[in-house]
Amino acid sequence: MTTHSPKAALRGEPSYVWRAGQERRLKMIRDHLNPSGLKDPKGFRILENGCGVGMYIGKLKQFTPWVFGLEYESDRAIEAGKLNSPSLVVCGAGENLPYPNDSFDVILSNEVIEHVQDDALCIQEMVRTLKPQGRIVLFCPNRWYPVEQHGIYWGEKYIFGNIPLVNYLPDFLRNKLAPHVRVYTGKRLRKLFGGSPVRIVHHSIIYGGYDNIITRLGVFGKIIRAALYIFENTPLQILGLSHFVVIEKT
Repeated sequence: MTTHSPKAALRGEPSYVWRAGQERRLKMIRDHLNPSGLKDPKGFRILENGCGVGMYIGKLKQFTPWVFGLEYESDRAIEAGKLNSPSLVVCGAGENLPYPNDSFDVILSNEVIEHVQDDALCIQEMVRTLKPQGRIVLFCPNRWYPVEQHGIYWGEKYIFGNIPLVNYLPDFLRNKLAPHVRVYTGKRLRKLFGGSPVRIVHHSIIYGGYDNIITRLGVFGKIIRAALYIFENTPLQILGLSHFVVIEKT
């Protein structure tokens, strides 16, 4: 039986275990870690903006000891601090980052901006606290993925789980069923950075890790995943799970 935390509707579910899907995203982050002109990541200051229980923080420490985490939910922030010692995790909101201007070389936002109250303000805050030539590495849901993974509201009842075709409905219907989470077209996502002193270094749409499918189907599941990853290099990437965007501050 699928279970979820009471906060799943508002905040989504963070990574609780480390599997192939998370490892693949870590590689994508690593491949884009070095901002222009910076040679050695060991001195980098990295912020995970929306760190959940801190799974990525521990992995990012292989690059630099200066990994900070910000998490809105206090219980998750406490758990992230327990998992990572010494703890540089604080409880706060992405719309009001408690850091000075030009604080970080890299900011990671992994499936977070769809949940915040004001995504445009959250982006502005990341740009503000990023050093010149620093990079934001951002993952967020793709509007054209055939399944809404954050569940829906049917009247006042929240239904957790993967619901097909919700995101293909007109906005007024889609947002009535899923008012708790945003999805993004490429145009909507790029609009969030309009007017900011940044340039887009990379933008693609990626498919998921499908670790649960592989657990159930074994080798056949791995074949399915490998076939879907081929689509990332074709026009069918438009049906992928998430936008993967790297933005550099100019």
